[in-house]
Amino acid sequence: MSEVPPVTPHEGSVISEPRRGRALAISAVSLLILVSVALLLPVPFVKMSPGPTYNVVGEVDGSPVIEITGTQTYPTTGSFDMTTVMESGGPRGGLTFVDAMASWFNSADAVVPRELIYPDDVSGEDVKTRQAMLFNTSESDAIAAALNYLKLPLKTEVVVTAVYSDTPAADILLPKDQIVSVNGVEVAEPKNVSESVQSSPVGTEFEFAIDRDGEAESVSVTSADNPDKPGTPYIGIGVGVFYAAEFDINFTLQDVGGPSAGTMFSVGIIDKLTPGDLAKGRHIAGTGTMSPDGTVGPIGGIRQKLAGARGAGAELFLIPAMHCKEAEGFVPDGLTVTPITTLTDAVKALETWTSGGTVPSCPVSAVGS
Repeated sequence: MSEVPPVTPHEGSVISEPRRGRALAISAVSLLILVSVALLLPVPFVKMSPGPTYNVVGEVDGSPVIEITGTQTYPTTGSFDMTTVMESGGPRGGLTFVDAMASWFNSADAVVPRELIYPDDVSGEDVKTRQAMLFNTSESDAIAAALNYLKLPLKTEVVVTAVYSDTPAADILLPKDQIVSVNGVEVAEPKNVSESVQSSPVGTEFEFAIDRDGEAESVSVTSADNPDKPGTPYIGIGVGVFYAAEFDINFTLQDVGGPSAGTMFSVGIIDKLTPGDLAKGRHIAGTGTMSPDGTVGPIGGIRQKLAGARGAGAELFLIPAMHCKEAEGFVPDGLTVTPITTLTDAVKALETWTSGGTVPSCPVSAVGS
């Protein structure tokens, strides 16, 4: 009679209940850790939420947002708020799955794929530079629109609109530098600068006579080979035409990008340069690009700007007319939203509303604030 060999644990023995419990506990904890890590990992999206508002006829950090000197100005009351959008999860990431999911349940937030704002072939620094350029241009166009509305003289200047990082001009030329001449030749229009650079060999040194904050200066920049267009000399700046008054109008707001403050800047300039008081102590906000001819243009983030305006206490909101449909269902309680297509529309709406009259409003349904 043959002997049956003993059965070892790994050949079919039943694991004891205490060991089974420990294994399940370890598995559960491991799964929880994995899920927790996954929820906190960055996701390729950008969250758009209401940003801070700035009263363009007020002050920020003790300095007027719009500073006008060299001509008669008039006191203002109330607020004309420009509205902004806060971004989370830009080029450096930082937006987690939890953050993104939470935003889906907040009507004031929006989550969009990161590549829509920060394309893979464009660096985050270049996007930031472009946004700063658009903001600077909006200041210039706001001056032109306001002075044209007031029928005041206007002059033009050729200025640096952007300076790109890691280029020959970086840290030498600055945005808003007025270019007077290049190598002794007067600059009358933007193309004079590009033609001068591109008609000379790579490695040519250029002497720029500039006006920086009212002071005459001279700086030198040596061209290099453009990495995006080999064989083409470049120095790494954007150049454009800025508008100016025969007196000084300066903007002191920093670290804000994009063109959407143009309408409120124009309104603020008009309010400061005319007798009376457009706001009459009321709290008003708005948004919209502004063209030199006074045309109000489209912007982004209208939902966030409506929420931010009401959160700051605004009662009236000036909105580009083409965004009425987009605002439907996202107007906070207590906020009147009036559509405008021109700077003249904006001024008329303000005069009517602050005098107790009725202004046109977008046909939108309100949501709780």
